[in-house]
Amino acid sequence: MRIAVNTRLLLKDRLDGIGWFTFETLRRITVAHPEHEFIFFFDRKPAREFIFAENVTPVVLFPPTRHPLLWYLFFEFSVPYAIRKYSADIFLSPDGWIPLKTTVPTLNVIHDLNFEHCTDFLKGSHQRYFKHFFPKYARNATRLATVSEFSKNDIARTYGVPQNKIEVVYDGAHSHYHPYPEDVKKSVRDRYTCGCPYFIFVGTILKRKNLDTLFYAFDIFKDGDNAGTKLLVVGSRKWWKGDIENAYLAMRHKTDVVFVGRVDADVLGKMVSAATALAYVSYFEGFGIPVLEAFYAETPVLTSNLTSLPEIAGDAAILANPYSATDIADALHRLSTDKKLCESLVEKGRVQRLKFSWDKTANLLWDSLMKIANKQ
Repeated sequence: MRIAVNTRLLLKDRLDGIGWFTFETLRRITVAHPEHEFIFFFDRKPAREFIFAENVTPVVLFPPTRHPLLWYLFFEFSVPYAIRKYSADIFLSPDGWIPLKTTVPTLNVIHDLNFEHCTDFLKGSHQRYFKHFFPKYARNATRLATVSEFSKNDIARTYGVPQNKIEVVYDGAHSHYHPYPEDVKKSVRDRYTCGCPYFIFVGTILKRKNLDTLFYAFDIFKDGDNAGTKLLVVGSRKWWKGDIENAYLAMRHKTDVVFVGRVDADVLGKMVSAATALAYVSYFEGFGIPVLEAFYAETPVLTSNLTSLPEIAGDAAILANPYSATDIADALHRLSTDKKLCESLVEKGRVQRLKFSWDKTANLLWDSLMKIANKQ
């Protein structure tokens, strides 16, 4: 069987959440199934590390997908042409986009519908594109996959897609996330927070990640903190201007917030392991990979009580109302002072994390492809 795959998000040193999903699943699937041929469609010259096996053929299509017009040209003209040229039997898209003009069966992975519910974090042109095309991408796909029961129900309800057309494949965690020895954790704290304990936020700085409320909460927490605790913010400032910047500038304890930008996965694994807790109180997530990564790093977790996050966290995290700075501040205080609570959360995290792995994700995604191949 010849499987064409949308791999445009495999970008060297720039993998985000969906990029890592693409990398981890395809790396496993291509190696596990040498009897099949995989045609990877890139929108720029790929790094050698993304050609995972001898049964992978990389193809560069035009144009690079940098804005809505180019997305349209890429998926509605270049991809259908390449599918025909390479006589693909199935098209797999790990990032939600599929060509609407192809007659080849498609498996489309839509991770979440954040753009349908959080409408103030995207450029207007991007928002209009998503809201116009993603209902079509969902309904036109032969089958859909997504990363949580929450997202499955949301896609079914919002777009009127039958539940039995949607598979839940979940996400996994990078191998760099595991507990590190105390001397390594100490060196991380020495380097980034002058030896002080810290809470860590991980993610692209978007409005739905709720950093503004986390800043307000951290200010409240700091009023009673005697340990010199810092807040380490890891991620690029994609949507910094406005509410997030204003909340930061209004902080009384802004000097205790440390911004480090994007870091490599191996460094980030050590940062998470060395943290007092992960503080991840997003308004909307299809999965929330940082929560799972913290479980693997054996770091206590504070997360939101909304969308998919309670499903992924189970009983292994403190759940807080993301709209309440006081609720979040109270949770930060408990995590900072209650050692037994933290030990209990870590132990529960060891159990909860067993439900999720990239091996399981890859196997479930392959099963979805086989349902298409077998016309189930």
